[in-house]
Amino acid sequence: MAAITVTPTGEGTYAVEVDEGVSSSHHVVTIASDVHARLAGGVSGEVLVTAAFRFLLDREPKESIMSRFDITVIARYFPEFPDRIGDYLP
Repeated sequence: MAAITVTPTGEGTYAVEVDEGVSSSHHVVTIASDVHARLAGGVSGEVLVTAAFRFLLDREPKESIMSRFDITVIARYFPEFPDRIGDYLP
């Protein structure tokens, strides 16, 4: 299983590293506060982004994940994302 490290870098911006031992990928994700509240309620941005990457990694390899994107873009590719993200939250 991939190790996902999420680090806040600014208001609503997160650096993400996905490490699979032999290779890793780096990403930047943005989340508007209203989207954060709608998708994740009371969990932190770090927890939400980690859950979003777990969701993505269940569907595609890390190399297919865009290097920079807003979290709302996920639903364009995977329409079930808003309904399923709760399954990935603690």
